[in-house]
Amino acid sequence: MPPATVTNFFSKTKRWLQSLSFRTGVIVLLCCIPFYILSFAQMLLPISVTAKGILWTVLFGLAKTCQYGGLTILGVEGYKRLKNKFKRKRESM
Repeated sequence: MPPATVTNFFSKTKRWLQSLSFRTGVIVLLCCIPFYILSFAQMLLPISVTAKGILWTVLFGLAKTCQYGGLTILGVEGYKRLKNKFKRKRESM
């Protein structure tokens, strides 16, 4: 693929992600939590160091993909909306 096609692909993907709903963005963003936990918890498994490295790379990569995908879906306005929800919950406590 020429560089212009790759850039075009990422632009289309970003536009598609941003067209998804706020709720979908929150769900995708929350999916990164189990992947982060699993990426470090797998270190306790009795397997080879190579397998642990591969598992960590895959699981951590999935966590980052969910994180950035969720943030892209939410966008700036969705991020502010989510931040205000957490702020209101703290203030009510």
